[in-house]
Formats: sequence, C-alpha cells, structure tokens
Amino acid sequence: CVNYPPGFLDSEPLRETDEDSVSDVNLNPSAMTEEEREEIQQELSKLEEEISTLKQVLSSKERQHAELKQKLGITPLSELKNNFSRGWQDVQTSVAYKKTSETLSTAGQRTSAAFNTLGSAITRKFDDMRNSPSFRSFEEKVENTVSTIKTKVGTTETRGNFEDVLSSAANASSQDAPTSNSTDSSERPC
Repeated sequence: CVNYPPGFLDSEPLRETDEDSVSDVNLNPSAMTEEEREEIQQELSKLEEEISTLKQVLSSKERQHAELKQKLGITPLSELKNNFSRGWQDVQTSVAYKKTSETLSTAGQRTSAAFNTLGSAITRKFDDMRNSPSFRSFEEKVENTVSTIKTKVGTTETRGNFEDVLSSAANASSQDAPTSNSTDSSERPC
C-alpha cells in the first residue's frame, strides 16, 4: 500500500490563472530571500519524493499487471493477434472499406462480363472460320499429308533415316496437291 501525501489526489490540473501566477514569480536566484529559497528547496524535495513514490507505485502496478496476464495465459503474441483482429474488424466495418469493397466487386463483375463477351466473340469467329470452304480445304490437305506420312513411316524400314522419311512425305504431299508439274512416281524413294 502506498501512502500519498495529504491532498495529493485531490489536486486539480493547472488553469490559466495558475500559469499567470507562475510567470509572476521572480526566477532570478540572486533576488530571492533565504526564506524563499528554502521554501522552494523544500517544495522541490517534496516533488522529487512524490515522483519517486509514483515511479515505485507504477512499477508495482506494472508487475501486478504482468502477473495477472501470465495467470490468464495472455502472452504478448496473443495480445498482438487480438489487437490485429480487433483492428481488422474495425477496418471491415468502416464506411471506406465497405465502399471500396463494393466498388471492387462491381469492377470485377464488369470485367468478368467483358471477358465472357470477348471469349464468346472469339469462339464465334473460330467457328465461322472453321466452317469456311478455305479452312475445310486446308484441313483436308493437312489430313491427307498426315495420313501419307503415317503410311510412309509405317512402310519404311529401319534402313532409312529421318531425312528420307521427310523427303518421301514431302514428295507424297506434292503429288496430292494439284500442280502443273507433276513428278513421276518412279522418282520417289520407298
């Protein structure tokens, strides 16, 4: 238990009138009388004791505070987590957060709709292109070339190398394509 000086806890904060009276005091030490000097010295000593007592009380209260927290299992890390959670809840309930969240949600929905529209348009264009006569002709040529290559690779024995297979596939595809200069089939390697 701490014994505070009488009237210590009953004191009021400084007011403007107190500040004015302090400024009226002559702070020139040479102009003071010995009695005034002793009174000020005593008051200074008294204040220093009070400050020391308050420091001791504060230290005692801080220790008691820490002990109670320890008994409850409250660690600095758990306090930090709780403070962070409380702060995050405060942020989420703030008007600015709600407005920003709504704005971002709306922007996301609009962006998603725009990408869906773009994807649909691209899909339609590919479907239109795939159904066009020129694409069908190209697709048929590719299928013929692939089947010719498969045939050639399948009938080619291991004695041929990769270049032979490629050149035979090229020759086969050039025979399938209508040209004015058709090559003789006897010139093709097997």
